[in-house]
Amino acid sequence: MTLIVALGQLKKSNVAMRPGKQIESDRKRLGNLVFLPALLLPLLTFAGAEFLAPLKIADKFLFDSSNSTLVALGIACIICWIAAMLVTKKGVKSSFFEGYRLLDAISWTLVLPQLLATLGTIFTETGVGKTISKIITSVVPDNSLFWTVVVFCLGMAIFTLIMGNAFASFPILASGIAVPLLIKGFGATPEQIGALAMFSGYCGTLMTPMAAEFNIVPASLLELDDKNLVVKVQIPTALFVLVFNVLLMYAMIKLNF
Repeated sequence: MTLIVALGQLKKSNVAMRPGKQIESDRKRLGNLVFLPALLLPLLTFAGAEFLAPLKIADKFLFDSSNSTLVALGIACIICWIAAMLVTKKGVKSSFFEGYRLLDAISWTLVLPQLLATLGTIFTETGVGKTISKIITSVVPDNSLFWTVVVFCLGMAIFTLIMGNAFASFPILASGIAVPLLIKGFGATPEQIGALAMFSGYCGTLMTPMAAEFNIVPASLLELDDKNLVVKVQIPTALFVLVFNVLLMYAMIKLNF
């Protein structure tokens, strides 16, 4: 799959597009109502999960508590699909066609998040985290909290930049730096590290085309001439936020907030 994409052999199919005037007319007619189904999805999922989890029939849970959220998500998707057809006043056939068109535009990037998410587990199991820990301890000055935090946050951003997924980066950097050095070495707590570590990883997400669902797909859907324009615009913000994360994490650990 990687070779096919890298060699540029994966092309879009010839999907018949609606006339531009019709698209513009629908945009003016719908306005912000077009966002209603998307906003309903998380609300219905949350409400459904809360309602379905305790639901019983004959003293037996109707759904496995571990799967109630997934069931709620499925039901919410069906409701939002119906809501989208009501809002747009389009039929089932039109919804299938638009879904096909979007999937075709997203193309191979559709499966990229799932594939990248497995990398973190693979790297952790193969001992990459321990190797990183050894390298860091040999490079970073002894008892230097600041430089350890810098390497940790920068590492989260770089690994995410390479793999395109902060969730894949976290277990590697956590096992290599966060746990042995920051938590055990400097007495930091998981609460001081967790959120800012992921936030630092997201800075890498903003700067890489590997995070295709965020940076490549929008460019494709908006039909931008420069497919990397989204990444280029986000880089200054990502660097600023990354520096802020380093300073905030250092202050929280140093002052024991």
